[in-house]
Amino acid sequence: KFKELLLPRKIQHTLCTGNLCTKESSDCLRTLAGDIHLVRGDSESLNYPKENVITVGQFRTGLIHGHQVIPWGDTASLELLLRQLDVDIHLLGHTHRFEAFERGKKFSINLGSATGASSALERNINPSFMMMDIQASMVVTYVFQLIEDGRKVERKEFRK
Repeated sequence: KFKELLLPRKIQHTLCTGNLCTKESSDCLRTLAGDIHLVRGDSESLNYPKENVITVGQFRTGLIHGHQVIPWGDTASLELLLRQLDVDIHLLGHTHRFEAFERGKKFSINLGSATGASSALERNINPSFMMMDIQASMVVTYVFQLIEDGRKVERKEFRK
């Protein structure tokens, strides 16, 4: 349902928070953008880093899978990780449920699951992915979700 948005060479960076599980999945992502940034998930056998920090424009973006947040969804644990990474935007996954929120001058996004795979906590997950448009001191995120055969797009802005 979203393939027309994922055209090769129209995307500059692909960021993935893990659990690709196969080389074929990572190869597929590599067709979308020349720069791919991955981290290892909790069911990963591939040799990816546990965390990755990249800078695009004025924004430092940190990626982790999310299984490092213990217990899952714990705000204090997440904030500790944010401070350690020292990033403006924090991307994670693990729960498979999309969520985006601002705390102070930091923006956290749980990317959800591109395939809609269930998690240990929830069976009904809507497939989702996100595109970010970074311009000067502003990031506009577009979250695409597949909900009951329809598409839902949410737009959020984050300013530095």
